[in-house]
Amino acid sequence: MKNIARLALLWLFLAAFTTLQAQIPDFDEKYAVQLLKPGTPAPDFQLQTLDGKMLKFSNFSKGKYTVIDFWASWCPDCRKDAPEIIHLYNKFHDKGVEFIGVSFDTDKEQWTKCVEQMGIPYTQVSELKRMGQSKVAADYGVKWIPSLYLIDPDGNVLVSTVLSYKIENMLYDLFVKEWPEKEIIGEQKTFTIDGSKGTLTARLFTPKMEAGEKRDLVILCHGLNADKNFPLLRMTERQLQGEGYATLTFDFNGHGESEGRFSEMTIANEIEDLEQVLAYAQDLRFVDDIALIGHSQGGVVAAMVAGKHPEDIKSMVLLAPSPSIRDDVARGELFGIRFNPLDVPDSLVLNNGIALGERYLRTATRLPIFETSAKYQGKVCLIHGTGDILVPWTCSEHYHQIWPGSEYHLLEYYDHNFTVCPFLPIDLTVEYLGKTME
Repeated sequence: MKNIARLALLWLFLAAFTTLQAQIPDFDEKYAVQLLKPGTPAPDFQLQTLDGKMLKFSNFSKGKYTVIDFWASWCPDCRKDAPEIIHLYNKFHDKGVEFIGVSFDTDKEQWTKCVEQMGIPYTQVSELKRMGQSKVAADYGVKWIPSLYLIDPDGNVLVSTVLSYKIENMLYDLFVKEWPEKEIIGEQKTFTIDGSKGTLTARLFTPKMEAGEKRDLVILCHGLNADKNFPLLRMTERQLQGEGYATLTFDFNGHGESEGRFSEMTIANEIEDLEQVLAYAQDLRFVDDIALIGHSQGGVVAAMVAGKHPEDIKSMVLLAPSPSIRDDVARGELFGIRFNPLDVPDSLVLNNGIALGERYLRTATRLPIFETSAKYQGKVCLIHGTGDILVPWTCSEHYHQIWPGSEYHLLEYYDHNFTVCPFLPIDLTVEYLGKTME
């Protein structure tokens, strides 16, 4: 828990300086106002399950943490939210957390079909009444779905919300005492690699191996004005290490501890940086296959390098990639700062004080981002949030279209840096690599 607390403090510190977007609204302030408040005893109910049996909630949840998911098969938002609840079930049910879905369907056949199609594994009950006619909805103050409750072992409300990530944050706080959950066994070293504008500071983790054994290696690429210790990537790095991967992370030129001036940084020379890092990784004798993870601008760089070296990359995960930078510069508005695209300034000072150089602006509009990236036809996972105001989620959708076989996760209400709850995108990243690096 101490490790999570330290990372959370670092996350908040960096978010204040690296996030160039407005804070997304808390929809609980609008849609959860009538839900029962924390500390309130959870009303008991007795409803019918899908197989026609009667289930009494107090017996089902006795002595356990229990998540109640109020939903309906006819509700589009519920269908969007269902994969996240299923993820929580898969993550925490074995830790002793119970899950129950309370449906406001009136058609049992449609309700049953939806549960089967979506692969919902947890217990389902219903009155077969719409929300406005349901006694359990009235008892729990449910006026909007999906609505979620976390009930403690004493039967009292711990969390009431319309935002599933708040349930996830609380479950991690309760059940994940160390981060990562698995022990990290191996050696770590910090060193330098020649880059496009001088030396790059890098960090390599080598897991403990038997003589002659090989391991997959994951290279992590940070975004604009971040560094190799950016919390989202640092937490992902440690989780991968706990799973036995080798990891290689570094600071792009002009960032962190690497050489080069930030004002001279461009996406093109960041591509050169990553190509140098990739070449270094390929020379490591213990490396089997290589994967890339890129966040924001690091996602653009990773995708283009994969397109230039498609045979060298086994799998790739892009977190809120930002190819929109090309269109933003072309129309003369970057991160909310307007300028004349026909008379590019010598530098562009952004809201958080950083200054992009003229060359960055001039070269951004000429980048063949999607054309180059499309040459990679390996395994790709895209993760983006609908609350990303800095980079619209349609950017990941565009990537998804050029890579028809890619896996695409659109997370409701998540911001650009996934600060509302980093655990879900990290889990999705590690799970995807586990499937595709075999």
